[in-house]
Amino acid sequence: MTYHLPAGKAAHGPYVVDVTPRTAGWGFSALRVLNLPPGGTHTFDSDDGEWIVLPLSGGCSVATAGDSGRDTFELTGRDSVFGGVSDFAYVPRDARTTVTSAAGGRFALTGARCTRRLPARYGPASSVPVELRGTGSCSRQVNNFGAAGVFECDKLIAVEVITPGGNWSSFPPHKHDEHRPGEESVLEEIYYFEFAGHDGVPGLGYQRVSPSGQGRGTDVLAEVRDGDVVLIPDGWHGPSMAVPGHHMYYLNVMAGPDAERAWLIRDHPDHAWIRDTWPERPVDPRLPLYTAPERSA
Repeated sequence: MTYHLPAGKAAHGPYVVDVTPRTAGWGFSALRVLNLPPGGTHTFDSDDGEWIVLPLSGGCSVATAGDSGRDTFELTGRDSVFGGVSDFAYVPRDARTTVTSAAGGRFALTGARCTRRLPARYGPASSVPVELRGTGSCSRQVNNFGAAGVFECDKLIAVEVITPGGNWSSFPPHKHDEHRPGEESVLEEIYYFEFAGHDGVPGLGYQRVSPSGQGRGTDVLAEVRDGDVVLIPDGWHGPSMAVPGHHMYYLNVMAGPDAERAWLIRDHPDHAWIRDTWPERPVDPRLPLYTAPERSA
């Protein structure tokens, strides 16, 4: 199994990224990335999965129809993942959905195989908690748009992470591949990367996944660039390293078999001590790169 999928390797049909439970060889997590030209439209069936349509660049209209009727959501979106928090739309299982973009753009469909059919909903950008995690060279920004406890889904958990150039995120290395009630969840995870360029030079970073003794023994050390994907069925994952001068963005998609939808992790015992040093250091002054917009009155 190949766990690092360079840009284009996971393309299929209309999608520049198309990771399904079948292609990943696991049970739940899925990710599609769709590029639409101005006036472009795309229709898909959610089948047995729930999906969040998240603009990466540009805005769109999301119209979804199922047994409970038809819902349409207008997503303002954003210029880029480095430009602001985006609004989003939740699409339930057993529905047909059409995404239309008047000006064109790039859109992520974060998905998970699920059991419950929840209602279609709009997620405003103003409701997305923006978290600063870590300090010093471990500082990063987390946009918790689809986090457990923030936005209701049946199985899906999805967040965005922005790491300033030169910093390490997903550190200390951590894992979630064993069911330990109250301590650790079982979650399959997808990382999708984008980078800020500089003077026309594209950015890059590095991703590490090391075996934890569970599952497949996943072992990855990859140079990652725009559009790359890393699959993490198990293992200690981190660090995610942004080269100096280039901010790194990644979209995390997670889901698993546990009855409770929760992000419970265990730090690598060799590196867990680093968390104790964070209170002694300031957060990287480059963060937050942006904050969520104010709620309208």
